[in-house]
Parts: sequence; C-alpha cells; structure tokens
Amino acid sequence: MSTTALTGRIQALGAPGDRFDEILTPEALDFVARLDAAFANRRFELFAERRRLAGRLASGFPLDFSSATAGVRNDPDWRVAPPAPGLTDRRVEITGPPDRRTAAAALTSGAQVWMADFEDGTSPTWDNIIGGQLTLLDAVERRLDLAPAAGTEYPSGTELATIMVRPRGWHLTEKHLVIDDRPLSASLVDFGLYFFHCAQRQIDAGSGPYFYLPKLEHRDEARLWNDVFVLAQELLGIPRGTIRATVHIETVTAALEMEEILYKLREHSAGLNAGRWDYLFSLIKNFAHRPDFTLPDRDRVTMTAPFLRAYTELLVRTCHKRGAHAIGGMAAHVPLQDAAANEAARARVRLDKEREAEDGFDGTWVAHPALVPLCREVFTGVLGDRPHQLDRRREDVHVTADDLLAVRRTAGPPTTDGVRSSIALALRYFDAWLRGEGAVHKDGHMEDAAAAEIARSQVWQWIRHGAVSRETVLTVLDEELAALGAQYPWARIEDVREIFERNALARTLSPFFTADAYARHLVDRQEAQS
Repeated sequence: MSTTALTGRIQALGAPGDRFDEILTPEALDFVARLDAAFANRRFELFAERRRLAGRLASGFPLDFSSATAGVRNDPDWRVAPPAPGLTDRRVEITGPPDRRTAAAALTSGAQVWMADFEDGTSPTWDNIIGGQLTLLDAVERRLDLAPAAGTEYPSGTELATIMVRPRGWHLTEKHLVIDDRPLSASLVDFGLYFFHCAQRQIDAGSGPYFYLPKLEHRDEARLWNDVFVLAQELLGIPRGTIRATVHIETVTAALEMEEILYKLREHSAGLNAGRWDYLFSLIKNFAHRPDFTLPDRDRVTMTAPFLRAYTELLVRTCHKRGAHAIGGMAAHVPLQDAAANEAARARVRLDKEREAEDGFDGTWVAHPALVPLCREVFTGVLGDRPHQLDRRREDVHVTADDLLAVRRTAGPPTTDGVRSSIALALRYFDAWLRGEGAVHKDGHMEDAAAAEIARSQVWQWIRHGAVSRETVLTVLDEELAALGAQYPWARIEDVREIFERNALARTLSPFFTADAYARHLVDRQEAQS
C-alpha cells in the first residue's frame, strides 16, 4: 500500500484520504486496540460455537427454545433500560449508508431515526468506511450541508433524525487495520471509531451513542456486545448504561433466544428489529439439507406466511413483555416514473405497515425519504399522540419452535422468471458492490447485501434440491452477464461471475458472500491500485 502508519500495535494499511487523519488519530486507534485486546479471543470462540451449531443442525439436531435459559424467560420481573433521549418515539426510521448525500437526506427526511449503515448498505472499501466515519462526525458537529437535493422540498422546521449506527457484523474483518498481521474485527472498528469520536459529542447535544447490532446468532454474542459497551464507557469515562442498542433478529437461531438476547443487553437494550430478508437467508443456510425448506420466488414469500407471522408476533410479544421497542421490517420501495405502478407499490407498502402497526410494532423502517410521510401516517393512525405502544403486551400470542419453522406451508418451486430475477439481482448487486456501492435500485426497490444474499442462496437451494437444473442456471447466468455488460460497459464481468460461482454454484453454501468477496476482490484490488 502507499502508506503504513503505526500507532501502538495497530498498523493502518489503507491509503490516505482527505481528512482521514481526523478519524485515525493515535488516541482513537489506541482505543480500538484496547477493545481488540479485551475481546478478540472471545470473538474467535463464538465463531467456533457457530460452526458447532451449524454442524448439529446439518446432522438433524432439532432447534427449540433452550431449557438452560427457561429461568430468564419465566422470570416476570426483569425489564430492559428505559428509552434514552431521542429514542422514545421511533415510529419511522430511515436507513442508508453513511455517505454525505444520504446522511443529509435521511437527517432531514422527517423520520425519527436515521440508521447509518456500515453493514448491508455499505460496500466496505477503505474510503467508504473512513469516509463514513467523517460523515458521522460532521453530522454530529452540525457541519453537514443539509440543503435538500435538487427537485426535493423538505418540510421547514423539521427536526433532525436521531442517529443510530449499524457496525459490520462479528463475522467480518477490517483488513486495512491490523495487529501483528491479523485484521481487526470490523465490528470493533466501526463501533470503536464512532464511539471514540462522537459519544461524548452526542451526549452533550442531548442525545447519545446508539447502535443497531446485526447478524447475532446466539445470546452469548449479545453478551459480548454488552461487555464491549461496558469497557468502552469505562475507558472514556462515560456512565455505564449510556449506550443503547437495538438487535436485529435476522437469524433463526436468534429468534429462539429473543428474551435471552434482551436479557444479556438489558442495561443497554433499545429493542429488537425484524430483519426479514436475512431471516430467510438464515433459514436456507441452517436447513440447507432439508428439501422441505425450499422456498419459492422471494416476492411470493410475504410477511403473511405462517412462519414469518409467528416470528414477528413473537418479537412484538417479547419486546413489550420486557419494556423494549419492537421495530418492523424494511419498506424498500423507491419512487417510480410510472404513476400507476408507483401507486400500486405504495398501496402494498401501506398494507404492510398497517399490519405491523396493528400487530403492535412501535415503528418501522423505510429505505427512501418519499415513504416517510406514508409510514408516519399509518403508525400515527394507530399510536395517535402516544410515542409507542409498549403497553400492548400481546399475551394472546403463543409461538412454538415448530411455528417458527413451519416453512413447508409456504415452500414450493420457483418460477422461471423467479430464477432469472434472482440471478440478475445477485449479479447487479455484486457489480455495484465491487465498485463501492452498497445499495442499488432494482425493479422499483432499494436492494442491499441482504437481498443479494437471499438471491444467491435461493439459487443454490433450488439447484441442490432439483427445483432447477444447474444447466439452466448456467444458461441464464451467461445471458444475464451479457445483459449486465451491455447496460454497464464498465462492469467487472469476470469478477462478478467468480463471486456468483463461488457463492451460488459451489458444493456447499458459503456463510456470507461479503466475507469471501471482500478478501478476494475489494482489498486485493485496492492494494493493487495504491
């Protein structure tokens, strides 16, 4: 690489950029190094536990609520921490990568919360990661240009959204920051840099350091995050319990430990969120050996499917039982030029959000500012002047492990168009991701890494269980690669093909395409260009 800086034991291998020195200060890197020293070994131990559990599931081990933690679930007395400043009313939350344009649009969108996404919505190039930290620092310091984009009018007097940050998951590393040639946990890098620079600034502004935690698979992963929070606050002299974190329930194993996850994080918990696409991806991964878990086209698996209804209703019941916010899933629609198609899409969004609000969710997610007024109207229609509906306990809900795994009532083969659509989406996203874009517009939706994961894993599943032939997939792959190259002449066709083949056509299903492709294509290419 072009530069190598040594601070303590951390080597920063990434190329220098404008103002990067404001983020990569010796003090900030020392802070991240302290977190790494305290928790790197536990992170590796948790990976070993993930592998053991995956092996047990592949051998037919039944998933169920743990008898070892029945005491936590049956204890009626414990509650999570009360809502922190800026997190009482969360009826609409908007998500997006922490680039400056997205940040300005999200902060002034009228949503209560902006989730700045370093994970599924960001391609983890060095420039994007450190540039994103600069965006957040400038947002907290009120240095961002918040002028609306051309052709867009924002309501005057709109309060800025509360910032929550989603660091990358425990499974990912940041290869541009190393200790003894070992890359650091991307989770600790994203969390640590933001917390070091912005935590006290946010507290002084009347808010606080708030986070979303992705891809947790087990209660001990939540406990690890809680211990990270405790040490981080101690190191910077911030009172214990200042941090708040909402956990994505986006793996089937976590769905069976919702109460345990809240319990482990209870002094820092801000609730749970229903991460629907990653949840489907988790089902495919964990039950890859089961033909009865073969799912049809993604757009045919709606949130009214019995196993998804069980998942969302259990999430609301669990959260409200413990005084935590329950946040609904993503509305990924983006405005269309076709007025009729746009209204039809908005009608579907409205129905989805009415279901969430009526089920007891306290808020929901949108991907585009244009959906904020619609979703706010829907939730206000249920909430009225109340900031949430935590008092709605949903004691009528009774969900078993079998209910959460009742996929066979929705299972079925894909359509020809569904196979092609999944392949096209995966290829389009892979190409954008390689070029540093973490979210793309496709067929009227904002698609991120979660959509690409479900697309490529469904193709793998369909081949594995004979729902579509490998030869058919290869034919469609060639046709869609040609179409991609024709539409985007700069597309990295051979790299895109390799990512698809390794992550959709291999004998075994890779855990995450992002981890594999990051090492093979993003880091190596950046090194070659520096």
